[in-house]
Amino acid sequence: MQALFDAAGLTVLERGWLSSNNVLFGGGEAHEAVLVDSGYCTHAPQTVALVRRALGTLPLRRIVNTHLHSDHCGGNHALQEAFDCAISVPAGEAAKVDAWDETALTYGATGQHCPRFRRTESVLAGDWVRCGGRQWQAIAIPGHDPESIALYEPDLQLLISADALWENGFGVVFPELDGEHAFEEVRSTLDALARLPVRVVIPGHGRPFDDMPAAIGRAHRRLDGFIADPVRHARHAAKVLIKFHLLEVQQQELDDAFDWMASTAYMTRTHGRYFATETFAVWCTGLLTDLAASGALVIRSGMLVNI
Repeated sequence: MQALFDAAGLTVLERGWLSSNNVLFGGGEAHEAVLVDSGYCTHAPQTVALVRRALGTLPLRRIVNTHLHSDHCGGNHALQEAFDCAISVPAGEAAKVDAWDETALTYGATGQHCPRFRRTESVLAGDWVRCGGRQWQAIAIPGHDPESIALYEPDLQLLISADALWENGFGVVFPELDGEHAFEEVRSTLDALARLPVRVVIPGHGRPFDDMPAAIGRAHRRLDGFIADPVRHARHAAKVLIKFHLLEVQQQELDDAFDWMASTAYMTRTHGRYFATETFAVWCTGLLTDLAASGALVIRSGMLVNI
């Protein structure tokens, strides 16, 4: 695996689940360093430091975002301030970024944050993106996010899969929470990725892996479970949002956590669409109980504590 990464001129900065992985290309002979995805905003100083350490005296020329969820682009602003670098976003997101429409970008709806950045370029599915002296093809991967792209290098057979494919699943299918029917888009994306000859996958979260057929199989089984029981997916999504919030704040008074849940549109929409037979407070209490039972948090002396 490392030999492939060396041939591609890339380093994988594997991050915790609050921030996406960062894929850093040293630039090849042209020394045009590129970073794919920049993590969450609270990790931005660390991201800048990691990039500086890896590049030494070389400048960062460009950031390429696979999609604009806050955990993949929250470091854009800090990196652009530090390096005056260009930023490429999926073409379908360009107008939203230019207008900085936080509703369309979903930052308010998820209860998350992303400092405003300036995009300079956009990437269409089918475009070729130069990273590390090699050409990577942008591939549309709707489902988790309708505008998301993956990057594929056909000679080395490397895939940067964003949140469309992890070693053990894929990201929350957010359009489903808005009442759209996106599970079939997830299936189409998995099928399209499965047709590619791939030696190593670099996912948006978790370690890189080299058995893509097994990962595709696990993803399909997970998807089939969600299709059979959409309420299960909705409950999973709500717990993911709570855990992400707790990863950011680390601990919070229980009353403040309930206030955050009540002010987060995806939480209230999900409750109204799938769980309206129970009160919002009872539903949220059940989610916290499930998270505590799974070891994702503890409730202690009126506080939620991340573990």
